[in-house]
Amino acid sequence: MKNRILLILLLLVTVLSFGQRKYAADRYFKEYAYKKSAELYETIYNKGDKTYLVISRLADSHYFNVAFDKAEQWYEELIKNYPSIVSSEHIFRYAQTLKSNGKIKDSDQWMLKLKDLGENDSRAIALEKNKDYFVEYTNKEKTFINIHNLSSNTTYSDFGGFIYEDSFYFASTRPDAENKKIYQWNNQPYLNIYRSELNRLEEDKGLDVSLSNKVASLSTKYHESNAIISKNGKMMYFTRDNYDGNKLQSDKNRTTHLKIYSAEKIYETWGNVKELPFNSDQYSTGHPALSSDEKTLYFVSDMPNGYGGTDLYKVSIDENGSYGSPENLGSTINTEGREMFPFVGEDNRLYFSSNGHLGLGALDIFESQIEGDRYSVPVNLGSPVNGPLDDFGFVINKDRTAGFFSSNREGGVGDDDIYSFTIYKCKENIKGIVTDSRTGSPIENVRVQLMDESGVPISEQVTKTDGVYLFSNVACEKNFVVVASKEDYKATQQATVTLDVNKKDISSDLQLESLIAENQIVINPIYFDFDLSNIREDAEYELEHIVSVLNNNPEMIIKIESHTDSRGPRDYNRILSDKRAKSTRDYIISRGIPSSRIESAIGYGEDQLLNDCKEGWKSKCGEEDHQKNRRSYFYIVSGGKNVKTSTQ
Repeated sequence: MKNRILLILLLLVTVLSFGQRKYAADRYFKEYAYKKSAELYETIYNKGDKTYLVISRLADSHYFNVAFDKAEQWYEELIKNYPSIVSSEHIFRYAQTLKSNGKIKDSDQWMLKLKDLGENDSRAIALEKNKDYFVEYTNKEKTFINIHNLSSNTTYSDFGGFIYEDSFYFASTRPDAENKKIYQWNNQPYLNIYRSELNRLEEDKGLDVSLSNKVASLSTKYHESNAIISKNGKMMYFTRDNYDGNKLQSDKNRTTHLKIYSAEKIYETWGNVKELPFNSDQYSTGHPALSSDEKTLYFVSDMPNGYGGTDLYKVSIDENGSYGSPENLGSTINTEGREMFPFVGEDNRLYFSSNGHLGLGALDIFESQIEGDRYSVPVNLGSPVNGPLDDFGFVINKDRTAGFFSSNREGGVGDDDIYSFTIYKCKENIKGIVTDSRTGSPIENVRVQLMDESGVPISEQVTKTDGVYLFSNVACEKNFVVVASKEDYKATQQATVTLDVNKKDISSDLQLESLIAENQIVINPIYFDFDLSNIREDAEYELEHIVSVLNNNPEMIIKIESHTDSRGPRDYNRILSDKRAKSTRDYIISRGIPSSRIESAIGYGEDQLLNDCKEGWKSKCGEEDHQKNRRSYFYIVSGGKNVKTSTQ
């Protein structure tokens, strides 16, 4: 009896302990203390609780804590144990985890499965439309260069940023005398807003900061972050925990949300802090951003009826300082995932981070052009700004020469780090002179076109008497083709490659060959297949030069003569050459030239050889010698110089 009672007591203690631990794990999870919740859920799993809730929260805890190797392991366990009921959001997180771990193909396969669970899932639809996105994003046109880890970064979390004049504002969990309280999510102190002085690195390599000081007038014992300042420097907006000065406020589930606050500049400090009227105790608002005209405030929220976990919203700011009603930016911007960290540049471009649009892993930074109430389809900024882990908090200066972003990528100093960048502004000049191939003299009135590598015209010029052309401010490190053309000349082209040297001159001289030069119209030989007289494709190309000359000189009349070599019977060669002459004439007429402009087309066979390759000498002549005798002549009868012209 005693043993049985002891066993019951032990079981009761075990059950109570087990239930208490699960309760604690759930509390930590709901309070975003993911490191602690991961530890507790794994203990619960090892003791036999392999329910969907435990495994999914164990996986999610690692996912939200950016421990993607462990997250992948537990999402696999979840899908293996519950293949028929696994949620679309857990499949999405598994796909994102795989991508962040470098398993791109596996990630895409799982992302496409979202369509089986929800036909209108924008993430799967976007992938179906662009399955080559990963190569495209990792091979983006060079734009963001000189990526630099700021000297102010610490082993803690440093992120976000806002440029105001010569100052840079950011958030950090670095500890100090007043900031020692630990936040359970990441076991670091709470966030505070810091201000640094901007410094430009040597050799125009970007920006750095120095002398980072906490904005003490805004600091509480809880989170403050994401500060932005109006252009006149008198108003600040920032994010803070829902803290009333005495204690944290929470919703009915005891969850504390974020709110946006404003502060006014009072002499040299910030005061008169007010929360904005569209905040709520029931959901979060944060990450404020002002439009370039400061009439609109953009922000992030998980308020009800959105598209995903967090969406981007905007609210109007009236002249009297009052605010309109929040408006969701819509499905072009927002997805079933998370959209965060908005920033609007001076050119009205919206930058934000998302894990719902196609990306390289976790949060990626995107760009969208604002046109009234419309937003262009977001464009992934690509590598090197984006990578397999979280990239966010993008800001750029007024003249679009440099900026900052945040990332927890490998190789950083701490948890999240801030990086600076410069905008690639390399431009070069392509210039040259167009000359006559025979005389070496410059040619005027030549049409010179600059084509990109796909053949699309970019720019065009016409040469003057010096034959010079110049294409200024051409993109560096690109392949181009320069094409030159003029009436009665053979068009020519030349491939040209720009380098990576700003303002460098790339020389690309061209020579044009005149079709009427030294009293002759000169084209390359017209070839016929052996023993045939029909016009071949390569002959058509050459005869088009004759057509062009005749079109350019509408009064010109010509006659055609054709000749063969000495091989074969003499009479047969005369008949064959005559057929070839008339085939040449017929082709020119088929191209719209009136028959009256071709006086005659006669073949002379081997009667007018240019060398000694006669019958009896055939064994001494090679193919090249015989080729010289197979030729056509075009005589200008009138409307031009009455001279013999040749295809030699």
